[in-house]
Amino acid sequence: MPKMTFIEKDGKALEVDAPNGLSVMEISHKHGVDIEGACGGCLSCATCHVVVHPDWAGKLSDKEEAEEDMLDLAFDLKKTSRLGCQILMSDDLDGLVVALPGAPAPWEE
Repeated sequence: MPKMTFIEKDGKALEVDAPNGLSVMEISHKHGVDIEGACGGCLSCATCHVVVHPDWAGKLSDKEEAEEDMLDLAFDLKKTSRLGCQILMSDDLDGLVVALPGAPAPWEE
């Protein structure tokens, strides 16, 4: 099973199982990671915003216009910001690393 790592707001890394076909938002909820996802993943809010490690950003599908529009509302927006509901896990993303907004991302030091 693929794994992924969340960098939580306190800077701690949490590696979790990340089943294929689930979104990063759904995976966060399974493991108690502090990502809200108020709209339930229907692309009508920005509360599942994550910052993708730069090494992984180019491996994700391109952002759709609707995701770009929602990201304009996000807190702590970065170049590699994405909505967690729009990132679906697959074997190709095994090892994915994302940080929660406001978290001290180790790659930004």
